[in-house]
Amino acid sequence: MKKKKRLHSGSCPRRAGRLKDGFSDDLQPLKPLDLSKVRTVNDLVTQMAHTSFGGRNIGEAADVLYSMKKDKDCFVVLTISGAMTVAKMGLVISDMIDHGLAGAVVSTGALMAHGFVEAAGMAHFKYESDMDDRELYHSGYNRVYDTLELEKNLDDVEIVFKSVLDGIDRSKVLSSAFINEKLGEYLAKKTKARGILKSAYLKKVPVFVPAYTDSELGLDLGIYNRTARLKNEKAFAFDPFIDLEDFTELIKRQKKIGIFTIGGGVPRNWAQQAGPYLDIIDKRVKTGGGFKRYQYGVRICPEPVHWGGLSGCTYSEGISWGKFTPPAEGGRWAEVYADATIALPLVVKAVLERLNKGG
Repeated sequence: MKKKKRLHSGSCPRRAGRLKDGFSDDLQPLKPLDLSKVRTVNDLVTQMAHTSFGGRNIGEAADVLYSMKKDKDCFVVLTISGAMTVAKMGLVISDMIDHGLAGAVVSTGALMAHGFVEAAGMAHFKYESDMDDRELYHSGYNRVYDTLELEKNLDDVEIVFKSVLDGIDRSKVLSSAFINEKLGEYLAKKTKARGILKSAYLKKVPVFVPAYTDSELGLDLGIYNRTARLKNEKAFAFDPFIDLEDFTELIKRQKKIGIFTIGGGVPRNWAQQAGPYLDIIDKRVKTGGGFKRYQYGVRICPEPVHWGGLSGCTYSEGISWGKFTPPAEGGRWAEVYADATIALPLVVKAVLERLNKGG
């Protein structure tokens, strides 16, 4: 978001018959989209930045993400919610991790669970509109909008999850980032397919799931602990504050921070609250805090601000909470009100093409 231009002062040029031509006020002229000059995704997205409406938003989002990557002092946090892995966007997210477009990931647990299904070689299937949801339930097909997740897939993941937990000392207090690292290690050693947690493990990118119990993997941990107690064995302790403190210290160490958000919800706000948390540590504890604001931001989410939900909270609103740097102080962001399955591949592919050119 750019600082608003002041076009004139004093008397009204319109009334004086001195209408301006735009160029004299350094306004940016728009350009028609010329498909005859499009050879790559980046060609298309670059032109879209000079159009209007959603197309311009996508073009500007690519510009901001590219700037984050090219700023050597910027550490990028990727937050993701919604059914992105069921929707087959998992490899796009893996690309972001593999190519250094994400230094840390904050996600829903469901997204990681369904992504693990995919990375472990299992399939999701297309839902047809004439299918009956009651019959789907009895057949073991769980519907996610227009896609089916097999209950058998989740049962098979639980077996793998149990084997991973069996290899961990029960005295270890668990956190989501630690569990995700272990799952990524399993994928790296046991599978050939790509996947989010596998990429994160190989690139040493932590994956935080703030609402871990709100997921199939969280329920699997619950089942594991219940079974252990029934056998009079020690159950695992899980402490979400380990994630909070580890993420806060990670952010505190960075010179600059940027955020790339798909959707909203808990991952978005949990990642954004690092600045306010450091503020109140400074204020209330008097030591260990600091001053940190996201300088860059990209959000892809169809929810508008007027619904009053967190997913529709603008970056400008976040300034008032101490989460973002104002434009006058160098803050830069882009907000794309669109389906992420359409916008995300365009933005990421365009940036990857720019990076491959060395531009």
